[in-house]
Amino acid sequence: MSLNLDDKKAVVAEIAAEVAKAQTIVIAEYRGIEVSSMTKLRAQAREKGVFLRVLKNTLARRAVAGTPFEGLAEQMVGPLVYSISEDAVAAAKVLNDFAKVDQKISIKAGAYDGKVLDAAAVQQLASIPSREELLAMLLGVMQAPVSGMARVLAAVAAQKQGEEAAA
Repeated sequence: MSLNLDDKKAVVAEIAAEVAKAQTIVIAEYRGIEVSSMTKLRAQAREKGVFLRVLKNTLARRAVAGTPFEGLAEQMVGPLVYSISEDAVAAAKVLNDFAKVDQKISIKAGAYDGKVLDAAAVQQLASIPSREELLAMLLGVMQAPVSGMARVLAAVAAQKQGEEAAA
């Protein structure tokens, strides 16, 4: 079903709004993917807060025109799924993880921080821990000295109680 002019304008406006908030865009080719697999991919993307959509490439090019992602327009050829996220690594991580499960999805390119990335660079970006994972690691590092100190104090208190009970 083709879109009329008003529908196309609405799609471009919706995508442009997502692109305006985004840190990363990753595009992947999806030739021959089954509907059930695409449904799983969409569910995973929603879980991670990633905007995922199959678009006409001409509409996507219009949506990224004049943005830091404009360089990605040259890569917009063929049947593509667009993954857009505010988190720097979420879009790359969702598509990269799914491409490991379903080989019919292949990462084509991406853009981060105004730079166009090839498929290998997108995979490297996907290997970086997400913001939530980094915060959890930081919290663990910050709690380690405090919990260690608490254990030492508890051991000293237990030793004092043992000495008092023996006397």
